[in-house]
Amino acid sequence: MQSENRFFDDFAKMMNGLAGTVAGAGREAEAQMREKAKGLFGGMDFVSREEFDAVKAMAAAARDEADALKARIDAIEARLNGAATPAEGA
Repeated sequence: MQSENRFFDDFAKMMNGLAGTVAGAGREAEAQMREKAKGLFGGMDFVSREEFDAVKAMAAAARDEADALKARIDAIEARLNGAATPAEGA
């Protein structure tokens, strides 16, 4: 009976060691994949999220400014057209 317990104890220790080895190999494979991805994408011209958000905010501000300027131009044209109409009729 005691020999059976020893067998199972040894088997359990072996399985624990194998599980640790497999987990370590998985971590190593993940680290290698990360390094390969960094090497692959590192050479490309990607922008960071911060740069993208900054340009996006600047574009929105420029669009708002362009809308405001268009509204001012439309108001000036309306005043000029309103002032020019009576002068043409006189």
